[in-house]
Amino acid sequence: MALTVLATPSPAEVLQEAGGFLQSDAVRHNLILTLLHARVANPMPGRYWVVRSDGEPVGVAFQSPVDYFATVTPMPPEAVVALVDVVVESGVVLPGVNAEAATAARFAGHWTERTRSAARPHQGQRIYEAERVAAARAVGGSLRLAATADRDLLLRWFEGFATDTGGGGSSGAAEAVDRRLPAGHLWLWDDSGPKAMAGLSAPVSGVVRVGPVYTPPELRGHGYASALVGSLSEAVLGDGNRCILYTDLANPTSNAIYRSLGYRAVAEGLIYRFGEPS
Repeated sequence: MALTVLATPSPAEVLQEAGGFLQSDAVRHNLILTLLHARVANPMPGRYWVVRSDGEPVGVAFQSPVDYFATVTPMPPEAVVALVDVVVESGVVLPGVNAEAATAARFAGHWTERTRSAARPHQGQRIYEAERVAAARAVGGSLRLAATADRDLLLRWFEGFATDTGGGGSSGAAEAVDRRLPAGHLWLWDDSGPKAMAGLSAPVSGVVRVGPVYTPPELRGHGYASALVGSLSEAVLGDGNRCILYTDLANPTSNAIYRSLGYRAVAEGLIYRFGEPS
């Protein structure tokens, strides 16, 4: 088995070289697929890698913005080792990695050996998919598309979400809001004013991802997020797409809410944070 790693600054090249591989498991690869398409449409600096075995793609890694954790598709252990070797030898210093549990652990383990640095688990995640949506508990208000007038509120809520989840790199709230708001990808639950926020990704290979989902602390416990996610999920399925979301395994409340809405587990992920190389 001959392993090679293509390193490129071009998301379009990754889609050209590995688009079929990514589409072969559109749920597990959804995050990278969505971000690649977003970077093609709205360019910004990034680093991308395609791992091939005997000429066929077996894995893709993505880092954009370049201060974020690397996001990596599931791939065989030997492919992870080859990827880490190329990243380290190129002089790139990663703050961490985000991948399915086995891939993330293998990546973190080899990274620490090659860089003489520490790695610690930062967050456990789970991918959920809803094939049908159960009714959320009754709550006042209704779903509405976020508008330009909501921008300042959305910025605060994106920053609150980043604080709650401890995401790697800068929060990027302004960039995310200014990209997703005019695209019609941000939604609110409104009950005499906005109460909760959720995003939808653009459909890619028939899959739509819900997220981020955020309710400010003073408004939690009233069922607003459940109503919002339930309504959006029904709309996604009604359009003929598959509907997924990511959850933080450290948050039992959100995991229970999504299961009660009909979401079922697909895979587990891990985020590792890396220390400075020696």
